[in-house]
Amino acid sequence: MNVFFTADHHFGHENIIRFCDRPFGSVEEMDEALVERWNERVGPDDVVYHLGDFTLGGKAAALFNRLNGVIYVLGNHWHHDRRWLPKGFGWTPWPSASRWEVEIAPPLMVLWFGETPSVPVVLCHYPLAEWDRKRYGAWHLHGHSHGKHRGEGLIMDVGVDCTGFYPVSLEEVAEFMRGRAG
Repeated sequence: MNVFFTADHHFGHENIIRFCDRPFGSVEEMDEALVERWNERVGPDDVVYHLGDFTLGGKAAALFNRLNGVIYVLGNHWHHDRRWLPKGFGWTPWPSASRWEVEIAPPLMVLWFGETPSVPVVLCHYPLAEWDRKRYGAWHLHGHSHGKHRGEGLIMDVGVDCTGFYPVSLEEVAEFMRGRAG
């Protein structure tokens, strides 16, 4: 099992192509390329943490059924995802997906990876100026800024506009963080 992180797919959002200068001629072409690139990297048993702005709505269940992996979407009820997310917060299975592998997670999470020492990884859609254990080597992964936020510390924008439109693996994040730690 591999672990991946991603954000800001904006499935079905035609204007994002222009806003972010994405190299696609249509929203259909973009959506197909994003599904293809996701499935090139992610296997059926891999875990993907999606940090928000998955879609503007309406297509979520159909898209989930085409994507590989066990998927956790951070619930971002204040932004684009509010149009399709179930009401409430916390861990809830996606109600319309025919697959059980989709869960809506809280909007901010801390995960721990590795062994002796383990590394805390703070996940949030938005880039944070401060996060738990920042000064002790904790990582922060975010989306939202489409590569335009330059934060201090061990922070990484995992949005698709920064990653060649692919989810990034935990190993790729670790390599990036080693470069930032200098």
